[in-house]
Amino acid sequence: MKKTYKIEVDCANCAQKMEDAARKVEGVSECTVSFMTQKMKVEFAEEAEEKDVMERVVKACKKVESDCEIFL
Repeated sequence: MKKTYKIEVDCANCAQKMEDAARKVEGVSECTVSFMTQKMKVEFAEEAEEKDVMERVVKACKKVESDCEIFL
């Protein structure tokens, strides 16, 4: 399943850090973060529980970019 989330991120470099962090989260099969559109597209692995995975994605992104926002 693929889902798009609204985000707030300060710069393109920050968006890249968020994307890299999200891709490392178990249950994420693909992630693309766009600074220009302020959106994060996440594709979940088949067996993944979306809510649990996104909680881990938010934590991972906050570690690399503490002032980012992901609206679930």
